[in-house]
Amino acid sequence: MKQISNPYRLYLVTDPTGLSADGFLQVIDQACQAGVSLVQLREKTATSRDLFQKAQAVKAITDRYQIPLIIDDRLDICQAVGAAGLHVGDEDLPVEVARKILGPDAIIGVSSKSLDAAQAAVAGGASYLGVGAIFPTKTKVKTQATSIETLKKITRTVPVPVVAIGGIKSHNLDQLTASGVAGVAMVSEIMQAPDVAGKVAELNQLLTQVL
Repeated sequence: MKQISNPYRLYLVTDPTGLSADGFLQVIDQACQAGVSLVQLREKTATSRDLFQKAQAVKAITDRYQIPLIIDDRLDICQAVGAAGLHVGDEDLPVEVARKILGPDAIIGVSSKSLDAAQAAVAGGASYLGVGAIFPTKTKVKTQATSIETLKKITRTVPVPVVAIGGIKSHNLDQLTASGVAGVAMVSEIMQAPDVAGKVAELNQLLTQVL
């Protein structure tokens, strides 16, 4: 894996909605080639076997571009495919347990919606925090709003990188200027883009001014 100066800069969270199996992989390939810095495979309904096979296919892509692959929630799949790390939320395995199992070198992200939760996650061994939803989102994942003010409190307080997530688009990205985030996580803005490569290039250009 090449050393990426900031792997959290443009963080792609996958969503297969409306895409064929081949189309899904094609979007990820185009996004990686165009300049996303990290990919999280998030699948809420797949069987374990299907998720394992999909994770293998996605990891073949991320390995080709030397980009870290994070698996959402499923520690077993993370281990099975040799992913770079795991992302956990409130209802998933505790970060302390994930850290103990995966070891000191794994990237472990934790969803945090408050300063208290963020500090607890860092104490438990989180490598980075995913904070949001910053803006309203239509993804099929339970979300709770987090204000930009809370986001700033978290980035000022914790010693690990913070990634903003939730409804982030090209048109509202500038609202995160001076927020202290290390990067942004995007789902539909990239996964549903008519021109994936063009969208990633546009986002990276905007992030130069925001981060």
